Amino acid sequence: MKFGASSFIWVSPFSNDSMFLFEKAKSQGFDILEICIENPDTIDTEAIKKAAEETGIEVFICGAFGPGRDISAKNPADRESGVAYIKTCVDIAVAVGSKLVSGPMYAQTGRCNLSTPEQKKQQTRWAVDNMKVVAAYAAEKGVKLAVEPLNRFETDFMNTVDQGLEFFDQIGADNVGFLLDTFHMNIEEKRISEAIKRAKGRIFNFHSCASDRGTPGNDNINWDEVKEALESIGYDEHLVIESFNADITEIARAVSLWRPLAASADALAVDGLGFLKKKFG
Repeated sequence: MKFGASSFIWVSPFSNDSMFLFEKAKSQGFDILEICIENPDTIDTEAIKKAAEETGIEVFICGAFGPGRDISAKNPADRESGVAYIKTCVDIAVAVGSKLVSGPMYAQTGRCNLSTPEQKKQQTRWAVDNMKVVAAYAAEKGVKLAVEPLNRFETDFMNTVDQGLEFFDQIGADNVGFLLDTFHMNIEEKRISEAIKRAKGRIFNFHSCASDRGTPGNDNINWDEVKEALESIGYDEHLVIESFNADITEIARAVSLWRPLAASADALAVDGLGFLKKKFG
């Protein structure tokens, strides 16, 4: 099993000023740095590739699906810009050597409406049609799309593994699968371990996050059940810690982070990695 850390633990947005994270990740014992593409203009793919090669740290790319990046929006311009943004993330992934792009790419994060059945059907049609487009684009470049179900307070579109599987069936693309996140699953799934088992063969990325989005292991998640479930489906690829820094006010507001989750970002990363390596390593 490889272990990763999200750039969100320390910085937002990622830029050339964030390159120190490669050395930090290496010194702390991580194998992977997951970089979120909040603003593509701040992303220097050559510098990232060089830092990755020099440190031996693997790069994963994930998306930030804010306003104007919504492939299932009522506004056609938002749908078009959402498709263009996902394609940009795929291009960045190719340039830096990431095998996947992750995130809740079906809708704008934070969009939570009490839609009628007909409105939901239309939203789903737009999402499916546009996912087919970006999936084909990514497949041509050898990139997988890892789609993340979010909790009910962050999206009204996809909250559970079962909803994700139904969505994937409509898309019909082998390079579309899951990014599963234990924080969201702890809210939405009846039992995390059973949901993991139902996702067998479709998990491309896995966020090992605490129930309060803090330090994995210092929480109420049954990690023994998570381990058993992952072992039962033969998943032994990578676990990524995603958390957020309360000092970064824009991100803190977006994820409703009103207090520090650990003594420091480094403490969260190091202690979380220590727990995961002991449990899963």
